[in-house]
Amino acid sequence: MSDLWRLSAADLAALIRSKQASAKDAAADALARMDAVNPAINAVIDFRVADVLEQADAVDAALARDQAVGPLAGVPVTVKVNVDQKGFATTNGVTLQRDIVAASNSPVVDNLRKAGAVILGRTNCPAFSYRWFTTNLIYGDTKNPHDPTLTPGGSSGGAGAAVAAGIGAIAHGTDIAGSIRYPAYACGVHGLRPTLGRVPSFNAALSDRPIGPQLCAVSGPLARTIGDLRLALLAMAARDARDPWWVPAPLEGPPMPKRAALCVAPDGLETAPEVVAAVIDAGKRLERAGWTVETIETTPPMRAPAELNTKLWLGDSFEAQLAAAEREGDPGALACLRGIRPRVFPFDSDTVSKALTRRVTLTREWQLFFERYAVLLSPVSGELPFPDQLDCKDEASFARVWEAQLPQIAIPFMGLPALSVATALVGRVPVGVQVVSGRFREDLCFAAGEAIEAGGTPPSPIDPVH
Repeated sequence: MSDLWRLSAADLAALIRSKQASAKDAAADALARMDAVNPAINAVIDFRVADVLEQADAVDAALARDQAVGPLAGVPVTVKVNVDQKGFATTNGVTLQRDIVAASNSPVVDNLRKAGAVILGRTNCPAFSYRWFTTNLIYGDTKNPHDPTLTPGGSSGGAGAAVAAGIGAIAHGTDIAGSIRYPAYACGVHGLRPTLGRVPSFNAALSDRPIGPQLCAVSGPLARTIGDLRLALLAMAARDARDPWWVPAPLEGPPMPKRAALCVAPDGLETAPEVVAAVIDAGKRLERAGWTVETIETTPPMRAPAELNTKLWLGDSFEAQLAAAEREGDPGALACLRGIRPRVFPFDSDTVSKALTRRVTLTREWQLFFERYAVLLSPVSGELPFPDQLDCKDEASFARVWEAQLPQIAIPFMGLPALSVATALVGRVPVGVQVVSGRFREDLCFAAGEAIEAGGTPPSPIDPVH
């Protein structure tokens, strides 16, 4: 059976479980698709054919013994190169880490494997996963399949490009300030940033991270359908004792009225007309699906949490990060750190104490907001996807990029879940919306996302545009 790579994860897993297709067929088809399109987009930067086929054979062998193989039975997925996969280097897009080879899998990789997924390959990210653009000195540039002059997003740019081009039905990504949601937005697919504590995280090959990344960074899925995001979260969220932040919260919470708040300019964001139109259109789709949608002038604070997230993420050990970037010599990483320095430096224990105290206040305010509304509908970004490498052009462009990303940077500080839903194309440029809900209410994000998705999404998977 050919063109298995076109199928959703749900449909492909059903075919494999019913033995109408084999996991090996799906793996071979995915490898062929990768061979056909990856040279144009450079999304997957490390893979081993023999290992992929061996994983698929194991799924088929289990099915032959009538053993349960999990919800992702034989589904090819990709994982980002900043998480541990046994036998592979955890480079995070950095030449300095090319010899850090993982001796074990991260929890998210283990959970995907336990769910029956076949790990197809590792996807590209910017050096140190700092940016909303994806290029580095070890693997080179990743291109947006819709338009190579646009960013594919970052830091999970390889993940977004891979899913959009049909390299795997699901991609793993990580998100500390939009690194799942923005690649999904830029590449015309969907991406979920789960609640802090939902998906277990740990890299044995690297040192534990400072408190800021611990509080704000999560792993999550990108996919072409909301249904596949549901499946992926089910797999990724399984317990792993290695992550002290993991919470045994149910994937389905108590019912809430279908009430959404819609805000096109949260906390004074200057939003492009095309993005405003996308958010308003998404609100109309929700109304047609039976939701009550209330337009609000602004949301609970976004600028304060965005500033504090940035400070905790990049300010902690700033000088050490800058020194590492200088040793690496990556222009994008250096532009990021040098451009952001005035916002995060100096950094001391008083800074941390005040940030964590403020986090409690802000999280409470947002949680009370979600007592009134099931979800918030907002822009993912204030602009359509940027021209590639815009943040390296000059100081004004750097500031423009960071300002537009306000809705992405703010949400992680409260540990909230957020879903990027692709809705349309403006010419050949993808656009979409962000759906946010209360902690551990990914189910409400999905419910709204499916109603929005039903109104239309960009065509996917696609052949890359040259």
